[in-house]
Amino acid sequence: MRFLVRLVMLLTVAVVVGGVAFLATWDIPPPTHHVEKTIPNDRFDP
Repeated sequence: MRFLVRLVMLLTVAVVVGGVAFLATWDIPPPTHHVEKTIPNDRFDP
């Protein structure tokens, strides 16, 4: 039983470390589409 607990803990640590390494090295591409919003002038009148 002790071996099983150690194995599960080791696998959990390996998955967490692997996930952190993946997110640290992942080159996320920036958005490529252009967003343009029109704000009415009424919002700027005092």
